[in-house]
Parts: sequence; structure tokens; C-alpha cells
Amino acid sequence: MDERLKGLRLLLTTDAVGGVWTYSLDLARELSHAGVEIVLAVVGPAPSEEARAAARAIPGLGLVDTGLPLDWTAETPEQILGAGTRLSELAHEQRCSLVQLHTAALAAARSFEMPVISVHHSCIATWWRAVKGEDVDMPEDFRWRAALVARGLAASSEVVAPSTAHAHAVAETYALPAPPLVIRNGRRQVAASEAESEDAMPPFVLSSGRLWDEGKNFAALSRAAALIHVPVVAAGATAAPGGPEGRLPYLHQTGRLTEDDMRQWLARAAAFASTALYEPFGLGVLEAAQAGCPLVLSDIASFRELWAGAALFVPPRDEQAIAQALAQVVADEALRQRLSRRARHRAQHYTAETMAKEMMRLYVTRLALHRTRARSAA
Repeated sequence: MDERLKGLRLLLTTDAVGGVWTYSLDLARELSHAGVEIVLAVVGPAPSEEARAAARAIPGLGLVDTGLPLDWTAETPEQILGAGTRLSELAHEQRCSLVQLHTAALAAARSFEMPVISVHHSCIATWWRAVKGEDVDMPEDFRWRAALVARGLAASSEVVAPSTAHAHAVAETYALPAPPLVIRNGRRQVAASEAESEDAMPPFVLSSGRLWDEGKNFAALSRAAALIHVPVVAAGATAAPGGPEGRLPYLHQTGRLTEDDMRQWLARAAAFASTALYEPFGLGVLEAAQAGCPLVLSDIASFRELWAGAALFVPPRDEQAIAQALAQVVADEALRQRLSRRARHRAQHYTAETMAKEMMRLYVTRLALHRTRARSAA
């Protein structure tokens, strides 16, 4: 391990609702290999027993279910500020020398005594700009949440974004003097699942994500599915925490899948589709690429940045174009093989090991600056 990180205890906040949990566990595994001790603080709904077991299997990791509200489900600004204050107390109690937050809003109270790195996975303000447009005013509860994110960005020692496209979106949305540091997400490579025999299941298209999230744009994928004679399967939660089920009549919905089950579906799929309007990175796309799925992706800046030359791109609001691209990939074996090879090759750039190495370099820098400032203030 890097001797400069010897004895480091990191408070890493996460939520168990979406991709942040996957990111957190992959990062924690790599940090554990390097000798870093992690206190994984869960904000929002409690993890499932399967998720808890995966976290507890990581050496040197302590799991703390805080019961604190998510920033996007909290009812008042005070709840978010209080959550940040409680996390700062937890960091002190756990003798952590560094904090990594999964949302900058938790730094808004300015209560942490140690360096704070905020990873800007997403937020409601950048989501709104991508999904609703700049000309549509945000509702009041979005505005105060965005204001807390802005305060948290200013209070953070460093802000990290998972793609250059998202970094620029954050800088523009919050009028930052410079974009956040870009450290791309990564995913651990797992053994590919063996697909069943070709006659076990007819060709189908697979997608995954939060089916209830308007930013994932499953409604357009559902409309496209109505235009083709190939089943489109969608894996993921069908309702937000405490929210109603959405209607996507032309998608075959599996609900949330375990990692093993998801790998089985990916091994059989003829193509993987994401028609997202807003996707700062897209771990589901990366998992599909690792499995060798041909990719059909919405033509948005983050996907172009990450997958140009390794995917077919479609206008995300044009169901006719989406349907045409999906039908083309399913019908053309040579195209599928070509896209599969390119997706696998590109996915090798986005590994958990690379992500963790870059994060650890940042930890070293921030800890050194903190010590220097502490000595100067003494």
C-alpha cells in the first residue's frame, strides 16, 4: 500500500437505492486491498440482507446504517443539514481522518473537521436541466435542495465527477469557477456467465436502471418496444421509495435483480439499450459492455464521451429511431459481433482498480494539504 495512506480510516457515505451502492462497494473492495479501513455509512432506506452480506464480506469495512434521510427525500433543509452534522459526529467517533460524501448537500452544514471529498454522482438541478430543460423553472423543493448542494460544493475540499460531460454540467449549473475533478467510475470485472443454449430463449433486448426515474427515459424505450417484434426486458426498481408504480406497458419488467441474475440476463441478451436523458456515467451500461452486449445508447454527451466508436447512438426522444436501431442490431449478427468486441474493449478502460488508484492519489493530496494547513495554523 501507499505508506502515506497507512492507518487511514475513511468515512464513506452511500445509499442503497441505486448505483451509488454498487460504486461504494467496488471502491471499498479496492481500498481494502490497499489497507484502508472504511466506515460505510448508509443514508436512506436500509440495505437488503444480500447487500449487507456483500458489504460485510469486505475486510476492514464497518457498516453503519444511520437511518438519516436521503437528500432527495428529506422534507426540509434542516433534515439535510442535520444529517450532515450527524455524519460529522460519526466521523469523529470513528476516528476517521478523511470523509468521502456521495452528495455534496451533506457538506452544507460545514461541520466536518477533516477533509471532505464530495463525489457528484448526480443531483436534482443537473437532472432537471437535462430532463426538463433550462427554460422550465424548478419547483420550490428542488430549488432549496439545489441551494444546499451549492453550499456543499463550496464547503468541500474537493469535488469529483464521474465524467467530463457531467463535470461541465455541474460547473455550468452551479456557476463554479472550474469544473470538478474527473475520476471516472469503474466496475470490478467478474467472470462472465455462461449463456444457455440458443433455443432456450428467443432474442431479446435488455435494459436496466430505476424504471420510475424520468431521467432514465424508460417511457421512450417502452414506446419503441411497441414498434418491434423483439421483447424488451427492463430490470430494476419499478417505484421510488414510498412512491407509486409506474406504467411501462410494452416492457417485460423483472424487478430488481441480484448481481448473479443480472449477469445471466446479460449473457443471453442480443443487445443492451439505454435511452437515458440524464446519465452522469451509467454503471449499467458498463456492466453490459463487460458482458459483451452490443450497446444501443441515447445520444447524450456523457455516453458519447465514454462509448463513442463502441455503440450505436439514437435520439433519446425518437421512438422510431430507437426501434429501428434495436431491430437492426438484433437482425444483423455481424453488427452484433462488432459492437460486442468494441464494448468489451472499451470497458477495460473503466475498472474499479483504476478508479480506486485515482481516488487514493486524491486522498494523499488532500491529507497532505490538510496537515500543512494545520501546521500553519498552529
